[in-house]
Amino acid sequence: MNRIVLLAWTLTLLATLVISARYPYQKVLQHSRIRGRQHGPNVCAVQKVMGSSKQYYTNCKQWYQRKICGKSTVIVYECCPGYEKVPGEKGCPAALPLSNIYETLGIVGAATTQLYSDRANLRPEIEGPGSFTIFAPSNEAWAALPAEILDALVSNVNIELLNALRYHMVDRRLLTDEMKHGATVPSMYQNLDIHIHHYPNGIVTVNCARLIKADHHATNGVVHVIDKVITAVTNNLEQVVETEESLETLRTAVAASGLETLLQSEDKQYTLLAPTNEAFEKVPKETLTRILGDPEALKDLLHHHLLHSAQCSEAIIAGSSIETIEGTPLEVGCLGDELTLNGKAIISNKDVLATNGVVHFIDELLIPDSAKTLSELGKDSVASTAIELFQQAGLNSHLAVNERVTVIAPHNNAFKGTPVIDRDMKNLLQNHIVKEQLSSKYLYHGQVLETVGGKKLRVFVYRNALCIENSCIDAHDKKGRYGTLFIVDKLLTPPSGNVMDVLKADNRFSMLVAAIQSAGLTETLNREGTFTVFAPTDEAFRALPRGELNKLLGNAKELSNLLKYHIGEEILVSGAVSQLVRMKSLQGEKLEAVSRNSTLLVNKAPVSEADMMATNGVVHAINTILQPAKSLERGDELSDSGLDILRQAAAYSKVSQRHARLAPGYSMLMSKMKQRTSE
Repeated sequence: MNRIVLLAWTLTLLATLVISARYPYQKVLQHSRIRGRQHGPNVCAVQKVMGSSKQYYTNCKQWYQRKICGKSTVIVYECCPGYEKVPGEKGCPAALPLSNIYETLGIVGAATTQLYSDRANLRPEIEGPGSFTIFAPSNEAWAALPAEILDALVSNVNIELLNALRYHMVDRRLLTDEMKHGATVPSMYQNLDIHIHHYPNGIVTVNCARLIKADHHATNGVVHVIDKVITAVTNNLEQVVETEESLETLRTAVAASGLETLLQSEDKQYTLLAPTNEAFEKVPKETLTRILGDPEALKDLLHHHLLHSAQCSEAIIAGSSIETIEGTPLEVGCLGDELTLNGKAIISNKDVLATNGVVHFIDELLIPDSAKTLSELGKDSVASTAIELFQQAGLNSHLAVNERVTVIAPHNNAFKGTPVIDRDMKNLLQNHIVKEQLSSKYLYHGQVLETVGGKKLRVFVYRNALCIENSCIDAHDKKGRYGTLFIVDKLLTPPSGNVMDVLKADNRFSMLVAAIQSAGLTETLNREGTFTVFAPTDEAFRALPRGELNKLLGNAKELSNLLKYHIGEEILVSGAVSQLVRMKSLQGEKLEAVSRNSTLLVNKAPVSEADMMATNGVVHAINTILQPAKSLERGDELSDSGLDILRQAAAYSKVSQRHARLAPGYSMLMSKMKQRTSE
């Protein structure tokens, strides 16, 4: 009980403190404080990435996952910003003494910045009166600079090094709670802007350098330690593209699409995922020529490489879905030190900052669905087998040109082997191509779709399924430049006549057909309607006890009642049954359908063959007679109407001639018919 109370108290405290912190950085810092509370006052829990020097204040999600960019982390505990340990006491009870900025640089571990400030004669200024903010590169950040750049700085300390340091400074105190996402502040070097981003996960960056130690107060300002040396930014996104040799093909595409205005605009910030010349060269020439020659496809292609906000690499510590301005999302993530797009490490150069965003160079072209033909859409999808079949059947003209169609493509799992492309298969595949481009979210129950093969297909809308005839949509639409791909769970079967036509064409149902005619239900099943027939096979009739069968066949009223119990009042295909479905029968009682291990069951009886489509319904074969709640009385004698049913069954069936196992039953029944006739 005490543990439960303590847990509830901790969660309440956590929620209260996190809510009180207004900005993301303060929220994760507050979370880290709470996680470190057990180690004493002012202790923060920090996640340290194993095998590196990187560490992060953690949010709740990262705390439980214990991973940063796919790398395992360990929890270490250290003094929260502004506090220090006292020998012999628990935690970090003492506030750090306030010193000027120069002294504070040494306290927070930015010794190299402190040293260079001294060399560049900046020390008197940051020791003296005033109010400053300095974004101080860590010791590791200075060491990571290319040798030629560092040499150029330290060999000209009075100009180059001083200017570099002053670009890291702001002439007022600037804390993280004032650092708004997308804001700029003028630096102390020619008032050139420093670009601030404050991300929802609590990470704060300046010019894409992460604040690794923030908000360290000094008597004359504040110190933030950052993980990179930052440089001034003067080019916008369009100018970055214009000046980079490796982006020559992108430059041509931007000019052809008229995208320069957007890339020049300072009204909003973007992330440009800039495909290199090499990325374009990897695309089949035919595809690239088609897209570059199609203004709409080219626009979608380029917009698919632009994210709505500036996304610095240091802010990405886990995968997230980010929408492009084309409208579809990209999965942006990281693996170790590499950024990933849709799970692939294709970013070759990251964090090229611009005045209106950031550029990441990528070595693979990201072609959105909206710029693809149906053939290209299906090639790398879970419907690739169906696309190959369409091509083998000579139907690629519908998939590869500017024809507005919808292709109903069965999932690869729908094919057990390699289908033979004969005339029947070609006709069937033609009826998987609808004459207009559709979106599944706008389909409605009872809608009729016309195929290029001349058939009309019906749409069925269920609570948990959307089906076209017997095929149910298995995945989200893939909408291409001109056509749409519906991926479905099985090959579609267009209707081939009404319910009675389907039953008469199948020798398994000869006794059922005869019984339907005797019960006066033929007209019902011939007319327009929406029926689901759970059709007992001849084997099902033969499985009944003899007395029950005799009584059933001899009582037209009871026979009609029983048959109506096998007929539902609506069309229910197997793919629509994901949970228990109760359907009213023509007899009045409910039928219960459920799916178990990909098998449809009705009243717990398995369906032996599902989804024989008819123009007025669907037929499911069962090897059982379903009994309504009011069971039939049992008897042993056949009436005259019962004899008539068997005569009709014999006329409709060739089963007795072809299947030896059914012959004895028919012989017995026909013998009994003759005896009754002679009397």
